[in-house]
Amino acid sequence: MVSTDRLKRIADAVRAAGSMGVAELAELTGASEMTVRRDLEVLAGQGVLERYRGGARSLLLRGQEPPFALRAAEGGEAKRRIAEEVSRLIADGESVVLDSGTTCLEVARVLRDRRVTVMPLSLHAVNALTGGPQVTLLVPGGLPRPGELALTGPLATASLASLRFDTAVVGCCGLTADDGLTAYDLADAEVKRAAIASARRVVAVAEASKFSRTALALVAPASALHAVVTDAAAPEEATAALAAAGAVVRRA
Repeated sequence: MVSTDRLKRIADAVRAAGSMGVAELAELTGASEMTVRRDLEVLAGQGVLERYRGGARSLLLRGQEPPFALRAAEGGEAKRRIAEEVSRLIADGESVVLDSGTTCLEVARVLRDRRVTVMPLSLHAVNALTGGPQVTLLVPGGLPRPGELALTGPLATASLASLRFDTAVVGCCGLTADDGLTAYDLADAEVKRAAIASARRVVAVAEASKFSRTALALVAPASALHAVVTDAAAPEEATAALAAAGAVVRRA
């Protein structure tokens, strides 16, 4: 098991159980106890859990989003394929509002060399797009969320309200046909809604794991989405339900 997969498995297990011992985690992952202790130090540094002698306890509630650093290490290849597929949906000359999150950060990296106008809603994506030879970069106002660096608050929503985009590329914490596109953070959900309202077309990006989740805050019903771009592992039943709601589903 590679280290990023092991970290995720440990974080998920401790989060589900509340707390677990080093010996239990070593048996679960097949790694040595020394390796598990090092992994726990990494996760403690990311704010995912708290160490105690012989184990660790979770610092995340079941309905809380994992830290950006942990999510950024997950599913990199799937996110890159999704980003490439999103790029194929965007024509040269388009204006795009680009949501925060790790998958949208990959979209920013792909769009950096395109002839498009982009307003990214996180400082991570602003940095990724800076210096692109043809991209026109618009930077909104807002208050950056720690770690995420997503721009939130009235300055962010005012920036969005003053513009009209061809396409909004929106990430999510959960996506189902029944519950729609959802987010854990209320301030983030407000900015996502403003981004959707400012665009002619809405493209949602979601890895397969997002289809089994519903987060706290409703961003938009499934019927508001024009397209959903996901990876090959996305469950057929979930994507078929989204297609029935009116979204074009594309697998990367």
